[in-house]
Formats: sequence, structure tokens, C-alpha cells
Amino acid sequence: MAEIPVSPFAPARFPALPAVAGVAAATAAAGVRYKGREDVLLTTLPRGSTVAGTFTRNTMPGAPVDWSRRHVAQGKARALVVNTGNANVFTGKAGAKAVRDTAEAAAKLLGCRPAEVFVASTGVIGEPLPAERILAVLGDLARAQAPADWQRVANAIRTTDTFAKGAGRIARIGQREVAIAGVAKGSGMIQPDMATMLAFVFTDARLPADVLRGLLRPAVDDSFNAITVDSDTSTSDTVLLFATGQVPLPRAIARAGDPLLRDFRAKLLEVCQELAQQIVRDGEGAQKFVEIRVGGAASKAAARRIGLAVANSPLVKTAIAGADANWGRVVMAVGKSGEKADRDRLSIRMGGVTIAERGYPHPDYREEQVRPHMRGREILIEVDVGIGTGSATVWTCDLTHGYISINGDYRS
Repeated sequence: MAEIPVSPFAPARFPALPAVAGVAAATAAAGVRYKGREDVLLTTLPRGSTVAGTFTRNTMPGAPVDWSRRHVAQGKARALVVNTGNANVFTGKAGAKAVRDTAEAAAKLLGCRPAEVFVASTGVIGEPLPAERILAVLGDLARAQAPADWQRVANAIRTTDTFAKGAGRIARIGQREVAIAGVAKGSGMIQPDMATMLAFVFTDARLPADVLRGLLRPAVDDSFNAITVDSDTSTSDTVLLFATGQVPLPRAIARAGDPLLRDFRAKLLEVCQELAQQIVRDGEGAQKFVEIRVGGAASKAAARRIGLAVANSPLVKTAIAGADANWGRVVMAVGKSGEKADRDRLSIRMGGVTIAERGYPHPDYREEQVRPHMRGREILIEVDVGIGTGSATVWTCDLTHGYISINGDYRS
């Protein structure tokens, strides 16, 4: 595969993430697919760590998704093994055996049950996973465990990503400070239906698994489920939230809605949204980052579906790529969403400029007003469909020739 140009949104440096007590990691170059780069990650967690997860709803999930989804319900975790370059999807019994062998080997090294080892893979679909290459490095990885180097962790899980993705916060639970740190990968095959990528978030708060589940779902819904690059839902999507329990809390917490968790919920959402937006900013071939705000819908869910209809429209996305304020394409996309919208109350704004309202072009609108905004890197589109009070925000990118080049050459 030809070298992919670095995204114009790539940060100058990887962000400084907080250390999460109890999280250790090591990476290795196993040659799963790529040569000369680290492509396997082993992360270990102390006894008593808890976990929650969300997974793809694609009906062709990979063997790692099947394994992790089956075992996440028990809520206990000791390790995470991730490989890049091969998704281990559509690989039959051999794929399932590769996951089982990996989990069993890691469990033996760590002295835990295989069900406490979570596995994720990303890369090419339909090619047998050379699991022996992963197994060959697990022993060295187990011996090399050290406090997580987040940049190295994020780099080891990349595929077509042009930069490593990470985000972190310090949250307060009562008078205690706890760390939240997360990494993600994703650039193409991005369309929410859980979260279309891999993301792993860690905290040192002492939180039970059922509380983690209640915290993760809304955070995912308003972050990873609110992004799209190309409308394609991956077969490998996994978001896992781990809690090491190394920071005891003022009192036991039994529900996600506990008032003590107010700041933690907010910071967790910030981490997830930051990771999700980094994925969009690194969208394959992307030159523009697009925020679409929808209001006046019948419900929040309806607003999101309308926003995604706009965000996924090739005509809208190519117009944005060409710096063309073609608002008629936005009207079309709203209408095709299948959600209620009042044509005679519809309003559209781009870059804060009112273009149309009450179902008609604004009499004072001139395209030159919005042209400088459309030529920029950050694009804002606002739509009110005039039905109710539901609102939502989604994020996407433009569609350029770069997307075709990357995906036409993906397996070469």
C-alpha cells in the first residue's frame, strides 16, 4: 500500500495523558501484516479490575468481537491484546481458534482465566490471522510490562490512521481525583452503529462493572455514535472501558447516576468526544472537519438520523470538499432521512450565516457571505426542521479524491 499523506489535522505532538494507576502495557513488531512497525499490544490490569464494552452491530462481526462480547458480561478484566493489520473477520473456525489461543496464552502468562483477557483486531477482512506471530511475542510482552506509554500504545493499534489518537482527563469523585485516559484508532469504515473503530479507555477509579456499563453507553451515544466518515459500519468495532480500582472512593457507588459521579461522567464524555473527533479529523483523504447541528426535530434520535443523512450524503460531502455552499443538497439530505421535517419551517445556516428559512432562500443571502467559511478547514452547518425540540450534533469530514486513492490501494 502506498504511503498515505498525513492529515492536515494531525496534531504537532501527542497529547499528555495522565497515568492511570494499575495499567501496564508493552508493544511489539510481530509482522502480522506490516513490516518494521509495532503491531501487537498487550495491556495488563491488576486483580479486581472491572470492564464494560460496546460492540459493532454489523451482522458479520469478527472472531475477536464474538469473544469479547461473550465475556464482557462477567465484568472482570486482567488483560487486553490488540493486533493491527488483520481484522480476523470472516475467517471461520480458524479465526475463533486464533482468538481462543491468544486469550489462553495470555491468561497462562498472567495467572488468570482466559475470559478475563479481551482481544481486538483491526485490518484486512477475510484473510487468515497468522496467530502464531502474535503468540510468539506474548511472552516478551508480558515480561516487558511497564506503566503505559500512551503514545506507543496508540501507535501500535493504527491501520490507515495518519496520527496516533489519545485523550485524557482528571476527574473528581467527591474529594478524590481519578485519572481517565483513552486511545483510539479509526480513519475509514466509519459510521456509527455502536462505534466504528477501536477505542480503549482506562480509569483508576474503583467502580463496579454494572456502573461502568451505565456510564459507557451514554458516553458512546454522544461521541462515537455521532461520527461518520463514509457510512460503512465496521465488522470489528469495539469500545472497552476498564477500571483498575486503584483509587478507593469516598463510598461505594452502585449506580451510574450517583451524584458523586457528575464530574466523572462529564470528563468521560469529553474523552470519548475528543477521541471520536480525532477519528473524523483523520478521515481517509479528509481536508475539512464538519460539524452538523440539527434542531427542531421530533426527538434527539430523529435529529441524529437527520444529521447523519446530511453527513453521509456524497453530494453534500463533495460540495464541502469543493468549498461550495450548495445548501440545496442539505435540503435534499434532510428530506431523504425518513424523519419528520416541515418544509415550510426549515432553516439552514452555514458558518453562522442564514441561507434559508421558512422554507425559502433568505432574501438578504449572498453566497459571497459564506464563501470564506467554506474555504476553511472547519465547517459548521446548522439545520432546524421545525417540528419539535429534539436536537443533536454529528461530526463528519469532506469526501475527496484521497479517499478513493487510499481505499483503491488498501490491499496492494
